[in-house]
Amino acid sequence: MKKVNKKPTPLIYPVPAALVSCGSNPKEYNIITIAWTGTINSVPPMCYVSIRKDRHSHAIISRNMEFVINYSTKDLVLAADFCGRRSGRDYDKFKEMKLTPAKAEKVNAPIIVESPINIECKVTEIKELGSHDMFLAEVVNIQVSDNYIDQSNGTVNMQHSDLIAYSHGKYVQIGDIIEQAGFSIRNNE
Repeated sequence: MKKVNKKPTPLIYPVPAALVSCGSNPKEYNIITIAWTGTINSVPPMCYVSIRKDRHSHAIISRNMEFVINYSTKDLVLAADFCGRRSGRDYDKFKEMKLTPAKAEKVNAPIIVESPINIECKVTEIKELGSHDMFLAEVVNIQVSDNYIDQSNGTVNMQHSDLIAYSHGKYVQIGDIIEQAGFSIRNNE
């Protein structure tokens, strides 16, 4: 297979198209779509979001040190795109996208009711990286729509969730399960 060298970029895709909500009161509530997010630790459960310093949500999260990662679905793709392209300085994104803010359980930032999974986070550290600051955060609560819970064992079932991801300038729907993790060793034990 022939290889071609390219200019270095963060060409790691697909990534989440997460709707990150922030703000300690309805006057400052905002939503920013974040692709630079992920898990960084299991115990305690921790994640991150990376945000450009000039983004409206950067100041809100820096001040309040809390946010919520809300999963995006196929039904939320318009909101994901709008909230990533428009500034909360100019728009009330909840109102514009007809999304419902609700009180989180453990943080002083709103969840998005229409999102099936809401991950409540408390910032533990802000790491300056260059174009973005990384907000390292502990996951303090997760709210999951009950239709995403597998009633047989209580686990979160995302097989039919219509989740979307961002892949090099495009939104994609996460598709079929190919295999269960650990399948390569399951039959060899």
